[in-house]
Amino acid sequence: MKHFTTPSPYLRLRIDQAGPERKLTALHIVASVEREYAAGLLPAGTRLPPVRVLQHQLGIAKNTVESAYEELVARGLIEGRSRRGYFVRQDHRQRLKPVKPAVSMLFEVPPPRSAASHDRDLIHLGSTFIDHELLPRERLAQCFRAVLKAPGLPAHYSLQGHAPLREIIARRLAKRGIPAKAEDVIITAGSQQALDLVARSLRKRSVAIENPAYGIGKRMFEISQMQMVPLPLDPFDGIDLETWRRRIDAARPAALYLTTNFQNPTGYSYSTGELVHLLELSQELGFGLVEDDWGSDMLSYSDFRPPLRALGGKNVLYLNSFTKKLLPSLRIGYVLANEASRSALLEAKHVATLGNATLVEAALFEFLRRGYYDTHLRALQSELDTRYHACLATLASVMPEGVRWTTPGGGPTLWLELPRRIDLARLGERLLAKKVLLAATPSTWFFGEPHLHGTRLGYAFLPISALQRGLDLLAHEIRRELR
Repeated sequence: MKHFTTPSPYLRLRIDQAGPERKLTALHIVASVEREYAAGLLPAGTRLPPVRVLQHQLGIAKNTVESAYEELVARGLIEGRSRRGYFVRQDHRQRLKPVKPAVSMLFEVPPPRSAASHDRDLIHLGSTFIDHELLPRERLAQCFRAVLKAPGLPAHYSLQGHAPLREIIARRLAKRGIPAKAEDVIITAGSQQALDLVARSLRKRSVAIENPAYGIGKRMFEISQMQMVPLPLDPFDGIDLETWRRRIDAARPAALYLTTNFQNPTGYSYSTGELVHLLELSQELGFGLVEDDWGSDMLSYSDFRPPLRALGGKNVLYLNSFTKKLLPSLRIGYVLANEASRSALLEAKHVATLGNATLVEAALFEFLRRGYYDTHLRALQSELDTRYHACLATLASVMPEGVRWTTPGGGPTLWLELPRRIDLARLGERLLAKKVLLAATPSTWFFGEPHLHGTRLGYAFLPISALQRGLDLLAHEIRRELR
């Protein structure tokens, strides 16, 4: 049986040439190798470039390279090994000396992510995702196949996003009472990239944000070294507008970022009255509004609830995403900008990614064009409603006195508030031992001392039987803590 060996990596040599008009000779190669040899830059036993490689690199005859190598062998600097090439002689005493950079790069080490979050044997009680069995994978596959077979798929990416997709998004927004033009739609890798583009584009590096906040958004602002102004949000009582006014007035942030429907982690949705007050406050104190409306499509029994963009007009930056509602691996969202912000957001996207995958964008357009998305949403809303009411019924039957929860009416999550004497960290450890995983720790969401004492519950990710079992175990451990 014939065995193949992997060739040794070879050195990269710098061959000096006197000038563009001078013909390169074997002696030029010899002189260049001698110089690096004398400087101790050729470690003993390392391989020189193969003849054909140096011939191709320098654009010279093969015989010229062979003559140079033969001369170097004659001078005792290198040696030829049958069928393996030319190597720096082993008796060469000089070695490359390890050199440390003058200044090491400083990286902030984040806390390790829990490996348990990827364990499929766990009951994930805190997930914001939707059960994969409810997602339209086969119809999405049909759309991908159709796009691949169709002539005319653009070979190049588009910085702003696939034009037909932007046009159909603008039409859909108009039906929801949000005037939109395709030229103001920028396709992004989920709403997370849309938020990142906004952060990169703000002239003043400060932003007001809900407390508790969307954890990954909060982390992104931290990494971007943004000054954050936390604004307390209570999912049971709403917002204290005077507190928000006082903190915004004192800090004067560039913008307020908020999730208007089914806020993560609390599941809270702002009332229309609260949104109107925030628009007035924006005008009074001169800050921008960035609205994340990722969850509005998961609301049953209503065509739409007017978001900030519909109430406040084009000066509200509007973010949305198809990711969780269709397939997490799609990673498609968008930002609805305006004439003033569009160029800055596009420049931020250009330097960050150049552009996203046109193939995926074209497949999503096909999914929307065929009407599959609306059909999917109706079925999804019905199933989420069933799981939501099963979750409420189970909570009512198993939870002890002193535990309360929100009733968001839609979306994938709600907030479970626990008595203060319960140790949340210990509760999480005991549940993990029983294969039940709670959501992130409070430090992920809160600034300073949390004004809430509880956790996010996700009811969209689990089948009802698994959800009920997880809630039973949770209630058992809560009672154990209370005792």
